[in-house]
Amino acid sequence: MKFSERTGWNTEESELARAHRERVASGAGLPGHPDLLDLTASNPTRCGFSYDEDWLGPLAGSGVGAGALEYDPQPLGLPSAREAVVRYYREHGVEGGNERGTGVAAGRVLLTTSTSEAYGYLFKLLCNAGDEVIVPQPSYPLFDFLADLEMVRIVAAPLIYDHGWQLDLEGLRQRITARTRAVVLVHPNNPTGHFTKVDEARELAALCREHGLALIVDEVFLDYGFGVGAAATDSDGMAASGLMGFGDASSFAGRGLDVLTFVVSGISKICGLPQMKVAWLVASGPGAEEAMARLEVVADTYLSMNAPMQAALPVWLPWRRGIQRQIRERTGRNLAALDGLLGRQEAERRLVSRLDVEAGWYAVLRIWAVQPDEATVRQLLEAGVWVHPGYFFGFGPAGWLVVSLLTPEEEFLRGMELVLEVLGRNQSGYCLGES
Repeated sequence: MKFSERTGWNTEESELARAHRERVASGAGLPGHPDLLDLTASNPTRCGFSYDEDWLGPLAGSGVGAGALEYDPQPLGLPSAREAVVRYYREHGVEGGNERGTGVAAGRVLLTTSTSEAYGYLFKLLCNAGDEVIVPQPSYPLFDFLADLEMVRIVAAPLIYDHGWQLDLEGLRQRITARTRAVVLVHPNNPTGHFTKVDEARELAALCREHGLALIVDEVFLDYGFGVGAAATDSDGMAASGLMGFGDASSFAGRGLDVLTFVVSGISKICGLPQMKVAWLVASGPGAEEAMARLEVVADTYLSMNAPMQAALPVWLPWRRGIQRQIRERTGRNLAALDGLLGRQEAERRLVSRLDVEAGWYAVLRIWAVQPDEATVRQLLEAGVWVHPGYFFGFGPAGWLVVSLLTPEEEFLRGMELVLEVLGRNQSGYCLGES
């Protein structure tokens, strides 16, 4: 049987994934701590947060949920649901849409079942087979699969870390070819947790205008900034570049960059409901009207959105504040606990440093590159703690670990203590102070 080349992925289980599966299945753990300490948590519904007892109420067949029993196929999504998205951006300081194509209006909102589906629609809209999309890395490990399915090529552009993360605009420029159609940003980035600053965005928009490129911005972590309006610092006490004011933490939907921009987001992160498949894209800037007309045909071809979720969205979005408060409190406490642990390291034997983070659910750790990160993660797994190797997000093969700040606090602290213990054993023979 012949299958398409686009789905010819290597689907064999990796050695690391196999080791994790076997470690979980074995039930072996630390004395007194039988469970594997998981520092990769990304699903808030499994992290012990409290949800409104009536969060399923909007799906019921009466009251607000009455619309769930009706089928009104609207390619862009039900007007009531799209208006709820407009209100969400208004609460972020984004004005309503205007004739210049800036701001957010219901007519420029398209509901999708996931941000992945939104990417698929946008790649269909912008790219022919073989065209290219530039994605700064480190970033999500998902884009390659989405691009393969649309027969689009992902081109990686570097991010720079120098007392905070920055776009390498010249490096990005050098990767533009005649086949380039768009640039994808994650704002704030996952896993680096940095916002794309207003000045960077303006320079990037000028570059996009120069080459006729669209800008796609993923904002699923937009609501999870740390200390917005204050200087962020890394674990070495170095101040991040500049102040992270509201402008830098603002949505691209309201930045008025005069370039065709698509913002994608959804309730997986905003409301902590990854199982309730509701997301959206918002178009703004020159060409947005024609883009929406074409996207409406794409969406009408699939009609993937279901009525109950759309009917519930105007209720769920206002409920986001409760779960977001819990998530921000936990990630903030875990970040403080992490910095406390790292701050107690001896200066001459510093095993781990934390890179600056401004937002999100993850922390990036810099470790001594004495062996491939996969080997380090295997050792940590055997010791009873599970972390992400940096290469999973596009970092180099050695010297990087990524941990989730969403993990319950006691588990997070025990896990990080164990990470430091294992790394200390690994690096005892490599201490620069003893060489």
